[in-house]
Amino acid sequence: MKAALAQISPQFGNIRENLDLHLKFIEKARRRKADLIIFPELSLTGYTLMDLVPEMAIEPARHPLFRKLIAASRSIDIVTGFLEEKERGLFYNSAAYLAGGKIVHLHRKVFLPTGGMFEEAKFFARGRHFRTFATSFGKVGLMICRDFLSYAAGYLLFAGGADLIIVVSAAPGRGVAGSDRFATSRMWELMGETISFFSTAFVLYCNRVGVEDGKTFAGGSFIFSPAGRRLAKAAEVDEEMVIADLRLEDIRSARKKWTFKRDDQPEVILHALERIVRDDED
Repeated sequence: MKAALAQISPQFGNIRENLDLHLKFIEKARRRKADLIIFPELSLTGYTLMDLVPEMAIEPARHPLFRKLIAASRSIDIVTGFLEEKERGLFYNSAAYLAGGKIVHLHRKVFLPTGGMFEEAKFFARGRHFRTFATSFGKVGLMICRDFLSYAAGYLLFAGGADLIIVVSAAPGRGVAGSDRFATSRMWELMGETISFFSTAFVLYCNRVGVEDGKTFAGGSFIFSPAGRRLAKAAEVDEEMVIADLRLEDIRSARKKWTFKRDDQPEVILHALERIVRDDED
């Protein structure tokens, strides 16, 4: 399969313009025979919404602009980030997997960074689940930005049988590591290498670029193989689309060599966590 990472710079608060940007990149990916295209976190709205959250939130199945993305998924699978109003007055930082003209799966961000430059828990409700779901490429799991930095979340998708782990992100760049690299970019790549190797799954990480409310988003999107080898890397700071060929048979090869999946015992983890929570409550 061919996977495309659409490392874009969304226009703040302009869903219509951002939809047009999505459709432009989708058409470009189609022309290059991609089977899947991935957009960043909150790619339809921009990130620093704060008090604009109620105004920008949508119900994806009903919103006319979102339905255009759903229709576009008849010829290419799409992952996009948006602001969801699940119930009246209850807002989530969400990502959708679209395929075959349908919403296949919705993930609502679980770990909301709040402190320093981040204020997500002031405006968003917390998601509660990490689930894998079936696609034509195998089982897929979604994460949004800070979710990826929880290795417990990565384990849950591994235990759920994920063949592809997709991460959409709006990570600002902080610190300097060389003339063309943010220091924080190494953290994301290190997690990508680690999770891909120990999950024997492809990891596809799509970050955004651009500047918003004084934050410079780092880009640096990447794909790692089930053997922990980096297959593709986008530039930092610049808008770009990266396409990579993923050999799905590499998942089987990795799991034959490294038997992490065969030897996993999720019931042991479950019982240990139950005990830890119980002891903490005593």
